[in-house]
Amino acid sequence: MVGVSVSAGTVNQNVSFWQTKGSALAYFILTVFLHLLLLGLPFLTTAEAWTLTSVIHNFGNYLFLHCVKGTPFLSSDQGEHRTETHWEQIDDGKQFTTTKKILISAPIIIFFISSFYSKYAFFHFIVNFISLGFVVIPKLPQFHGVRLFGINKY
Repeated sequence: MVGVSVSAGTVNQNVSFWQTKGSALAYFILTVFLHLLLLGLPFLTTAEAWTLTSVIHNFGNYLFLHCVKGTPFLSSDQGEHRTETHWEQIDDGKQFTTTKKILISAPIIIFFISSFYSKYAFFHFIVNFISLGFVVIPKLPQFHGVRLFGINKY
């Protein structure tokens, strides 16, 4: 009998870095660096710096995790992930893994901090809340694979 070699599974290079030990720490350090950079601007108040940190973080998070589809690397997945967003590829689509819990909780924590430092000012609260909604709602299990209004369908 002739044996046929079959790959046991390939690692998706697009999302494999999220399973490394330092990925959560690097994510935290980059977020803190963004905030310190904004806080260092002399024309921004603390409330404005926190609101901008929240909005920039959430905008980048949305673009990187929910708009980018497929794998940019030459991979052996044969186009398996070409219709999936980066978020849908993390941990092979399993919900509520440690990585996904960190990525869901980070915008929420930043929202609470920015609301606190803005003293719950109405304008800052609304801007932070809308920004939070755009980044947390697509992460919910009910929206896995869902494309609203045909956006990012192809």
